[in-house]
Amino acid sequence: MLKIIARILRVLNSETAPAQIAAAVILALFMGLSPLGAPHNLFLLLLVLVLRVNLSLFIVCFAIFSGIAWLLDPWAHALGLALLQAEALQGVWTALYNNGFWRFLGFNNTLTLGTTFAALVLSVPLYFAVTWGVRNYRQHVLEYVRRSRIMLAFKSNKWGRRFYSIYSTLDR
Repeated sequence: MLKIIARILRVLNSETAPAQIAAAVILALFMGLSPLGAPHNLFLLLLVLVLRVNLSLFIVCFAIFSGIAWLLDPWAHALGLALLQAEALQGVWTALYNNGFWRFLGFNNTLTLGTTFAALVLSVPLYFAVTWGVRNYRQHVLEYVRRSRIMLAFKSNKWGRRFYSIYSTLDR
């Protein structure tokens, strides 16, 4: 657990572009909110492995969003059901269902459609929030934390020294 936290702090403190950090969070959002067996998760996993996103951050955010999805499943189901029953979209759903590729992706499932739509809506504000947060953290918080008395006390504590040693070995 300490190694995961140290790696995430390392990513936040590194020269990694905020857009790459936000990409890891957004891909984790899509994969975490959707049902685990959804076919589009294979494509998302491929994107995670091909693009330069931080894997540790992706895994932690995936776990967080999976927990959130468990709580939001009733609302996602209701959203998917409302989208599938919308009169204006009946032609779109019929055309997609008649295509084998879209039928394989399972967007006629209310939960899959609801979580994917929710992830699409949430991805844009979350992207900007994460990039803004990383930039502000690096400009304002990082240097203050390094010089604070809490950090100095943390380094002198047994567990704090262990965490700091794990964190400092990640620089190699």
